Amino acid sequence: MRPARLFLGDKRLRLLTEEDVEAFADWMLTHGRQRGGKPGTGLSLRSVRLTLGRLRSALNLAVRRGWVARNVAEHVRVSRDAVRKAAQADAKRRPWDEVEVEVEVKAFIEAIKGDRLSGVMLLTLIAERPAEVCGTRWEEDVDLTGAGTIAVGNTRTIVYDRSLPKGSRNKVVEKDPKTRNGRRVLPLPKPLQVALVAFRARQAKEKLAAGAAYEASGYVVVDELGRPFKTDKLRREAHRLMSEAGVRKVRLYDARHACLSWMANNGVPDTVVSAWAGHSDLSFTKRVYVHPDPQSLKAGSDKLGELLAGAA
Repeated sequence: MRPARLFLGDKRLRLLTEEDVEAFADWMLTHGRQRGGKPGTGLSLRSVRLTLGRLRSALNLAVRRGWVARNVAEHVRVSRDAVRKAAQADAKRRPWDEVEVEVEVKAFIEAIKGDRLSGVMLLTLIAERPAEVCGTRWEEDVDLTGAGTIAVGNTRTIVYDRSLPKGSRNKVVEKDPKTRNGRRVLPLPKPLQVALVAFRARQAKEKLAAGAAYEASGYVVVDELGRPFKTDKLRREAHRLMSEAGVRKVRLYDARHACLSWMANNGVPDTVVSAWAGHSDLSFTKRVYVHPDPQSLKAGSDKLGELLAGAA
């Protein structure tokens, strides 16, 4: 509800009108973004709808408690024109498709082999969310022995804090995944395991070279001085490498989507794809019978190993 506080925070509840809520929806679509991208640009259609839904729920509670006579947000919806524009934007911003996953992912992997962050990019390609990648810790989450596993249970993301001084209101927050399904243990595809072993060895050398200047944060994704990445830096580095590799630049979320689609279209059962991704988009019955442990997810690891084989 941060956008509501920013746009409607100075309005008295009893004086709030339907026109105010409509103006609020228009503002979110055009200028409402405060974090997770360029501040002052529009929020996604999904974000606007979710925020309007929360506002309706809050005002329903206000009606029940007698604070207002009616819910002025009850009939406010995103305009058809906004829906049309959002659909056009989505069409322009598409993930790598089935053919491109085979061609562009492998071209990307080949191009970044010599880059310091090659292992980090492979980590984003096994369908982890950016905040999950940034939150991964060596000791707590990564097991490079044997077949190798990686635990997803810690996220590191940027939030907007109005209590901080202007210009420095974006801060890093560390927390658990949003849902129970988000906490999972994944078997490492072999090319990623090899890349992470090399990356950890490189970090050990960087620590020796930096001496007292090195920050022993314990995170996997760090710079040469051990300082952990924020999600915006991870995004910038990924886009830099995509440009250098000559592949179509996509959002990390879209790269994740493409790899998940590749798994689903190449024989990995839907239930395994769902468990691997840490979401619950499939039917309830399928979700109930998924046990997201390394053994039951081995099919996903094998298929991703084939896709990432160019990094070995």
